[in-house]
Amino acid sequence: MARGADLFIVCKNCGSEVSPYVTECPYCGQRVRKRAPKIERGGGTGGRDIKEPTPPKARKPKRERTPRASSRGPRTQRSNPISRLTAGDRPVATFAIIAISVLAYLAMFAGAFAPSDAIIIGPIDGDWWKLVTAPFVHFGQGSVLGGGGNAVFAGGAYQFATLVAIGIFGSLLERRHGPLVVIAIALVAGAGGMFVAQQIESIAFAAGANGMALGLLCAWAVPDLLAWRRSTPYDGDLLGTAVIAAVLLLMPLVVDTADAYAGVTGAIVGLLFGFPLARVAQRA
Repeated sequence: MARGADLFIVCKNCGSEVSPYVTECPYCGQRVRKRAPKIERGGGTGGRDIKEPTPPKARKPKRERTPRASSRGPRTQRSNPISRLTAGDRPVATFAIIAISVLAYLAMFAGAFAPSDAIIIGPIDGDWWKLVTAPFVHFGQGSVLGGGGNAVFAGGAYQFATLVAIGIFGSLLERRHGPLVVIAIALVAGAGGMFVAQQIESIAFAAGANGMALGLLCAWAVPDLLAWRRSTPYDGDLLGTAVIAAVLLLMPLVVDTADAYAGVTGAIVGLLFGFPLARVAQRA
């Protein structure tokens, strides 16, 4: 702190306090100094320079880097190599399977074709194309033998159960892997189930899409089953899936044309497709 003598001096003539940096008293004109003292830096504070604090420099905002245009074009997200369909595309293959089954049901009861010409009844006798057409035909046993309302109700309930399962799991599987996978699983599971039923049973009588529906269901459920086994989180509802699978597996108990061997074979086909598909999806 500066001393008092540094702040003023006393005029010997009039006794007034005057600035130490003047040579004459401003009040009486008496000379107080021979010459004015040298003014030092820092305002006369003992020769020490007091530097005023400088405000900090404002930092310039960083510029966001803009991506450079590449001659190769924009990068695309990696997709499943089995199909180019993305998650936002419509499941056209699933809709086509459902539409064919519904049209076949309406055409059959309209008399456009006889059910015995499209399903598995006994030996195939060279009509191997029935393995493909039989999964799309739904009815109760009485309709083949000329029965009435109960057969129609049984066929409609059977078709409703299978098509609901196909619509749910087929669309989910198609959004994950594309339409070619859905078509392949549906045909192999459906036709394969009819083939196994015809080979095992001495008098085969099979129709409907229980094997096809179980194939799509099991193929979709494999990733969630693997995650459940590893105790890792998964998005699917395995409990609801198990309930639908149980309904399809028990369908032969109430509908004569729903074959148990066809259903079990379809489920096995779905699992055989599901495990490699799960590995492909993890690498993509």
